[in-house]
Amino acid sequence: MPASPAGTADAGPRRSPRTPEDPPNGWPTPDGRLISKEERARRGRGARSAAPRSSHAVWAPGPDRRDPVDILTEQASTRVPELVPLRNARMVASPFAFFRGSAAVMAADLASTPSTGLPVQLCGDAHLSNFGGYASPDRSLVFDLNDFDETLPGPWEWDVKRLVASVAIAGRSRGFSDAERRAAVLATAAAYRSGMHEFAGAGNLQVWYSRVTVDDIRDRWASAAGKRARRRFDKQIEKAMTKDSALASSRLTRRVDGRHEMISDPPLVVPVRELFGHEDASLVEATLRQALHGYRRTLTGARRHLIEQFHYVDAARKVVGVGSVGTRAWVALMVGNDNGEPLLLQVKEADPSVLAPFAGRSRFDNQGQRVVMGQQLLQASSDILLGWTRITPPDGTGAHDFHIRQLWDWKISADVEKQSQSTMAIYGQLCGWTLARGHARSGDRVAIAAYLGKGAAFDAAMADFAEAYADQNELDHGRFAAAVNDGRVDARA
Repeated sequence: MPASPAGTADAGPRRSPRTPEDPPNGWPTPDGRLISKEERARRGRGARSAAPRSSHAVWAPGPDRRDPVDILTEQASTRVPELVPLRNARMVASPFAFFRGSAAVMAADLASTPSTGLPVQLCGDAHLSNFGGYASPDRSLVFDLNDFDETLPGPWEWDVKRLVASVAIAGRSRGFSDAERRAAVLATAAAYRSGMHEFAGAGNLQVWYSRVTVDDIRDRWASAAGKRARRRFDKQIEKAMTKDSALASSRLTRRVDGRHEMISDPPLVVPVRELFGHEDASLVEATLRQALHGYRRTLTGARRHLIEQFHYVDAARKVVGVGSVGTRAWVALMVGNDNGEPLLLQVKEADPSVLAPFAGRSRFDNQGQRVVMGQQLLQASSDILLGWTRITPPDGTGAHDFHIRQLWDWKISADVEKQSQSTMAIYGQLCGWTLARGHARSGDRVAIAAYLGKGAAFDAAMADFAEAYADQNELDHGRFAAAVNDGRVDARA
């Protein structure tokens, strides 16, 4: 967020009329005619003519493929300049870290692959580390997709290909054999396929209410990993349920002269008061207050009533993730009006999706709204304080869109680069099934299930694609590392 006078906060649901983004169900037709399940299944099987399942096995870069270093450098041009070297340092650390940060590179590659013509709401960045656990509104610990910065409607297979490629790349980082990696990818793809068949046979409400809880993971997945893995899982759950606003406040704030303020831990956490001089900091804080005021209007009445019982106290810039490093990401410290109860909100910039040049721009004029609407379509349960806002400072820097949510709410994530072969295969199954559930909520699950079929043809294609793209990712990581070494790319932690 620029140091500028407070501008206008625009959180209204304005939409571009140029590109439709209606839920891509495929039924009923525009004239209102309902399409039967049989017709939808025929449509899915018919898509095999245009894109045979075996065709998804192939990955080969075309002669006009752009240099991945150029794509990432171009993407970095809109980021906070002093944080770009940190992002580069995180990405160059390993091929898997590079893959996490290079969604823009893979988006361009996926656009050249065969398409079934069966759209869903895409996560857009469905790799293994973008799944995890968090608290549902009823205070159950659930597992789901948890990153939607790139969400946009598009071909369902793009998400699946990114997921299986991440399994192969993570498997290489762990030193798994070719056979072990292939087994993990096959298990992931099979879980997506069987999940889609499961949802194709379910009713609309049953699909919508479906979710994965901690007990489901224990019963369906963790038990297969053995007693040691289950004990480790239970410890993670116990730890996750303490990771809330109170814990975040204890780690990220301190009390000075009886009031809360954000701590300083540069470059990861830098309070507004340190980023700017006193006068500019006051102007930035005024802008943040205005942004939060606009954000409240995007919440439903009851949730708006809840957030209005908190008031703004302080804010800091906070570095998040790998691919997101350099975007304008803030933590706003709120406290309860009566008892000083802390609440930390993540205010994260939303740029256009990396898929937009290939799948079409969003109908939502506000990119924060795009993220929120996509998240609510894909997730079984979303943060009760999830919303969006826009700030247009009068200093000529242009508008910045943001999505807002609680910083921590029982957050748990798997350490992918420490998993054994067996636990990665099980985790891949969990992610594959969860991705199918998200796609089934937004797309034609009957047509997709019919396309996939009940055999393993698509699974085998995904195993071949995953290895081929893991090779490409290693080459791209090597190019990126070379650019760091010769000084073309600045990478400083």
